[in-house]
Amino acid sequence: MAVVYISIGSNIDRDAQIVIAVNSLKAEFDQVELSSVYECAPVGFIGDNFYNLVAKVETDNSPADIGELLKQLEKQQGRVDFSKKFSARKMDLDILLYDDLIMDSPVQIPRDEIPKNAYVLEPLAELAPNITHPVLKITYQEMWKSFNKSLQFLKKVPFKWPA
Repeated sequence: MAVVYISIGSNIDRDAQIVIAVNSLKAEFDQVELSSVYECAPVGFIGDNFYNLVAKVETDNSPADIGELLKQLEKQQGRVDFSKKFSARKMDLDILLYDDLIMDSPVQIPRDEIPKNAYVLEPLAELAPNITHPVLKITYQEMWKSFNKSLQFLKKVPFKWPA
């Protein structure tokens, strides 16, 4: 079984969309472990703040299969344009890590935004502090400690999960 880390984000109807995303992952994978939920300002465009978190799952599915599943989940929530990198999103799901795999196609692993964006790095460091980035050879905890936190607004939010 591969250990896979998936980023989850939303800035449109974000409370409901985060719950839908997590429930969708729980329907697909036996065990889903979650980081805290973080609020952050959008990166690369002006818009409403996002909620972001990271999920850890274990699976026998290939990276391509997981990538296709995540795209289908986004489409179910109305996403149609996958070409816009920086835009408002109901649901944004991306594979961050798949074991120690390094690949660029059909999906990029590890995702290049990990060391660049607080909204990915802090929840990943929370969930997998002692895991080492397969390219940079530094743990996510060390990466987060050295991250310039003044570059991006990010705060942990007391998210209320439905019972």
